[in-house]
Amino acid sequence: MRITKFTHSCLRIEGGDSVLVVDPGAFSEPAALTGADAVLITHEHIDHLDVDALGGAVARQPDLRVYAHADVLPKLQAFREAVTTAAPGEEFSAAGFTVRAYGGQHAVIYPEIPRIANLGYLITDGGTSVYYPGDSFTVPDDAAVDTLFVPLNAPWMKLSESIDFVRAVKPRRAYATHDALLTETGSRISNGHLERFSGTEYAQLAPGTTIG
Repeated sequence: MRITKFTHSCLRIEGGDSVLVVDPGAFSEPAALTGADAVLITHEHIDHLDVDALGGAVARQPDLRVYAHADVLPKLQAFREAVTTAAPGEEFSAAGFTVRAYGGQHAVIYPEIPRIANLGYLITDGGTSVYYPGDSFTVPDDAAVDTLFVPLNAPWMKLSESIDFVRAVKPRRAYATHDALLTETGSRISNGHLERFSGTEYAQLAPGTTIG
């Protein structure tokens, strides 16, 4: 399994000839979708779902499959035939990877802002697993996680929650996601705390970095 981190919220996961993309949003590079076999969408916010870019990918790649919570369907009507709905607790195959959905709701931004659907995804290939929570700190209690992507900065979180999240999941290693809203100076401060207190190997990857 090879994982490429794109700007902010997007991952490209490759295994053999299969390509699975997670959350290709408006802050991320469109190239993440090139040659994709399947796409997982955690929720409908624009930094996780660029509808025009995804629609263009479906038009170019008619066999591309998109997986999202049913509440996201109104955003995807232009290519509804390519979409399969997912729900918390469901397990399915996407681009040859085994995927299990967790959670159900976006983290609270502010009490007066209605909460929306959000799914975290555990992606496995053989004995290797990657967990991506979307905009939440939902812990996959029944799963061992090899690689965790942990939100670094957002209007809905504070850094202590990220540290507690990593400690609760207990992955072998953790990397930052949701990190485009921080300056370079701010990232150094947040990264330093996660390096010291998360209890595992941690790093923030530059966009375009691929790990094995």
